[in-house]
Amino acid sequence: MTETLLLPFQFPFMQNAFWICAIVAFPTALLSCFLVLKGWALMGDAISHAVLPGIVLAYILGLPLILGAFAAGMTTAVATGYLAQNSRVKQDTVMGVVFSGMFGVGIILYTSISSDMHLDHVLFGNMLGVGTQDLWTAGLIALGVSVGLLAKWKDLLLHAFDPAQARASGLAVGWLHYGLLTALSLTIVATLTATGLILAVGLLIAPGAIAFLLVRSFGRMLAVACAVCLVSMLGGAYASFFLDSAPAPTVILILTAIFIAAFARRMALTRRASRAQGAAEA
Repeated sequence: MTETLLLPFQFPFMQNAFWICAIVAFPTALLSCFLVLKGWALMGDAISHAVLPGIVLAYILGLPLILGAFAAGMTTAVATGYLAQNSRVKQDTVMGVVFSGMFGVGIILYTSISSDMHLDHVLFGNMLGVGTQDLWTAGLIALGVSVGLLAKWKDLLLHAFDPAQARASGLAVGWLHYGLLTALSLTIVATLTATGLILAVGLLIAPGAIAFLLVRSFGRMLAVACAVCLVSMLGGAYASFFLDSAPAPTVILILTAIFIAAFARRMALTRRASRAQGAAEA
């Protein structure tokens, strides 16, 4: 029985999968908290889809794919912010137009060239094919993003809740805004190999949303989001070995199940508090 339970840890490809899960869990969880508070859930979706043309162009030019992905992600983020600030169109509408347009350009570029690059791995990830170089790249990005977010979390929190107050307090609002977008683009690049472009959206939304339902202070929200994301990613990779399923979708399903449970718990607590208040007033 014990040998069966420990079987996944005996294979090098599963060991690398567990390592990449542990590496990307923290930056994605931390970012998800800020994205949920700022209402930027679609921003992660937009950037994750929009990096595809950058990846294809980098492949055509013979450059590292992560450079193309980061350049495309930052271009999307800056363009979205500029269009939202200089037009009457709301930001979520602008994001929908920009990311769908960039994703369409990426598909056209990909289908117009002949290559041995597997689009499925780019879109859905290849966690079981992670190599040493991927681990180092993701690790360095994850370390930089996590340290930056933790060092500036109070400033970012104020900027998320009240940008006007943050500006009046003397904070560099512009640097905070584009710094968060840079961290978002880098994190998507870090998760590219593990979860792909599409499933990265789940990691950038679900942990923060779950923590938001469970706790009431932002410091605890960061800790709970990291714990939920780490357990879900390691648990999903472990379960996928025995279920013979793809690891990344299994991780997302676990996060979805935890979110449903957290939502049900919050609803039950709300109903209980409403009944107690009604009984007290009576």
